[in-house]
Formats: sequence, structure tokens, C-alpha cells
Amino acid sequence: MSVTTMSSERDTFSAPDRAPLLHWMIFTGLCAFAGVLLWQYGLIRLMVASDRTYISTIICMLYLASSLHCLWRTLAIAREADASREAALMLSKNAATLSWRDALPPGLVSDHIHNLAVKAETQASGRVDQTLLLRSLADRLRGSNGFGAFASDTLMKLGLLGTIIGFIVMLAPIAGLDATDRAMMKSSMGLMSDGMAIAMYTTLAGLVGSILLKVQYYMLDAATARVFSQAVTLTETRVVPALERVHER
Repeated sequence: MSVTTMSSERDTFSAPDRAPLLHWMIFTGLCAFAGVLLWQYGLIRLMVASDRTYISTIICMLYLASSLHCLWRTLAIAREADASREAALMLSKNAATLSWRDALPPGLVSDHIHNLAVKAETQASGRVDQTLLLRSLADRLRGSNGFGAFASDTLMKLGLLGTIIGFIVMLAPIAGLDATDRAMMKSSMGLMSDGMAIAMYTTLAGLVGSILLKVQYYMLDAATARVFSQAVTLTETRVVPALERVHER
């Protein structure tokens, strides 16, 4: 390997990857800015006051909780990406001697490499097949990322539930409506207006919250896939060949 290639590899692996966290912060910052504008124009207050079922408020609270969960998972994936780069840099220098085994940074990728070493020692000879271990690594890296799909679907269903409740409230006065009673007509029109407001606001809150959560967790899944891809490349090009060479001697 040339000096230029080694230098380029060292620069690539030593630079911490803050892209997942940066992307989350930019996206959340834009959402927060939009929320401030809606609050300033009184739209959020109008939604809360008009929705007597409080489903819109529940949707907003669940969205905030899910966003914090996404932040927690994003930080975890960012740490795994940094640990994977440190391991790759270490292996680029000491892969042939196996002196890296006790010096790898803590992380899921390092655990996977240790498991590969244990498997190579146990089977003593032959090719080291890491297919099953890679499946385990993928599941551990994904962790609770699947909560995003559940939360997004829940927000959508809550919005639809608010729509149904709103239409029930809107259509309830029609059965006993008397066209000759102006007071009843006025009261019925007020109830119908309240029902329509509930239906529209809950539907809007559910749809917007669901879409925004999907975007956040899409970025998280993309970052997780990059870490897994780096782990596969690292183990296939450095760890597995080194282990096979050692046990062939």
C-alpha cells in the first residue's frame, strides 16, 4: 500500500462522522422554526382550543417523544460510526499481527470482530463464514429503530380516529334537527362546526406528524445502513483474511 493511500485512509477513518446528528439537528431546527411561526400566528392555539377531544395535543406530545427517541438512536449510531472508524484505522496498521484484538474501541462492530476471532479459533481451520454473525450485527445496530414505523403509524391512526370522532360530533345534531326552531338550528350549526374542526385538525396533525417522523427515521436508517456497510467492508477486507492467514500457518 502506498504512502498516499495510507494517508488518505487514515484521514478518512480518523475524522469523526457527525453527519447523522447534523442532519437530525438541521431537520429538527427547521421543524421548530415552522412551529414557532405557527404559534406566532395563533394557529397552534386555535387548534388546541378547537379540538375538544385533545387528540391533536396527544399527537403533538407523541411526536415530541418520538423525536427524542430518534435523537437518542442517532447519537448511538454516531458513536458506533466513530468506533468503527477507529477500529478500521487500528486494523490498517496491525491487521497482520492480531495485536489489535485487545485494543479495539468499545462498540458493536468491535464485538462483531471479537466474535469472528473466537469463531476462527474454535473452528481452527477453513474459511471464516460471518453470514450469521453479520445478521446478528445488523439486528443489534438497528436496535429500536423500528419504533419509528410504529410511532408514525400510531400518529396516522390517531388522526383518523379524530376524523371519525369529528364526523360523529358533526352529524349527531342532524337526527333531531327542527328547521322551524332557529335556536336549535343555531346550536346545531355550532356543533357541526365544532365536529368539522375536530376532524380537520386531528387529521392535519396526524398526517404532518407521521410524515415528519418518517423523514427522521429514514435518515436514522440510512446512517445505520452506512455503519453496517463499513463493518462488512472492514471485516471482509481485513479481519477475515488476517484470521484465515494466522490459522493456516
